[in-house]
Amino acid sequence: MRRLPPLSAVRVFEAAARHQNFTTAGTELGMTQAAVSYQIKLLEERLGVSLFRRERGRVSLSETGQRIGPLVAKAFDDLDTAFGLARSSGEGVLTVSCSTTFGPNWLASRIGAFQLKVPEIAVRLHTSNALVDFARDDVDVAIRGGKGAWPGLCSHFLMRMPLMALASPEFLESVPPVRSPDDVMRLPRISPDDGWWQIWREQVGGAGADGAPSGIRMDTQIAEGQAAIAGAGIAVLNPVLWRLELATKRLVPVIDAVAYDPSDFWLVYPEHHRHSRKIRLFRDWMLETIAQEAARGVPAYYRQAEVGVPAEA
Repeated sequence: MRRLPPLSAVRVFEAAARHQNFTTAGTELGMTQAAVSYQIKLLEERLGVSLFRRERGRVSLSETGQRIGPLVAKAFDDLDTAFGLARSSGEGVLTVSCSTTFGPNWLASRIGAFQLKVPEIAVRLHTSNALVDFARDDVDVAIRGGKGAWPGLCSHFLMRMPLMALASPEFLESVPPVRSPDDVMRLPRISPDDGWWQIWREQVGGAGADGAPSGIRMDTQIAEGQAAIAGAGIAVLNPVLWRLELATKRLVPVIDAVAYDPSDFWLVYPEHHRHSRKIRLFRDWMLETIAQEAARGVPAYYRQAEVGVPAEA
């Protein structure tokens, strides 16, 4: 009979030993720093030995912790590999999580090329604006917005998030001429309280919206874009995700001004799955597709910006 301590505490130790930081380990595991510290203390009491040194608010592995840390990490990698083999989908199904706009408006029209290139892998596209939890959700890779630094995840930069004020031609014909950001702010705007409007105004200029119509409010970019197409007002949208509507003139730029969300699009997946063949093939295809579109499209959209330095439109 194996004499194992509680696996929940062992899992916490593995993350804490890998990061040598209780707060970072807690972020990865969805726990507070105090909860991580408590689990480590329980494990140390069970073993009768200290696993970490605690000095001036910082922690580092003790001699015993240094000896067992790599062994525990390897054990968890072996467990993950074993259960991965047991999953019925195995390497034959790839589940991709992305936002409700990026999925339908960008990835869905391109994913067929990946299927033709790798026909033995079926792709399941899961669209949701909720942040995926790889430890709990049945997801292999995700397209995530952010800065690209998530504990326990490999991340690859895909593209920036440009923002433009877009509307239907019919709407623009029904309002006074729009020549400046101030003119935009005076007209009916869709989801005017959305944070993208503040980012757009701060980067392209323009006064506040005092006295401007309140506008309708939507929960998703998909809904905002459809409302703009229907003539409900001006929406601030990511033009990369509305290229078909722009090409067919269902949406047009209100003014030629581009802002950028501080977050970028990244392809992410768990570090311990980095050797998975299906993930590697999908990653390489995504990065190749992005590179090809960057060569044909607007380079600023696909160039990672320096921190604090806006890219040129």
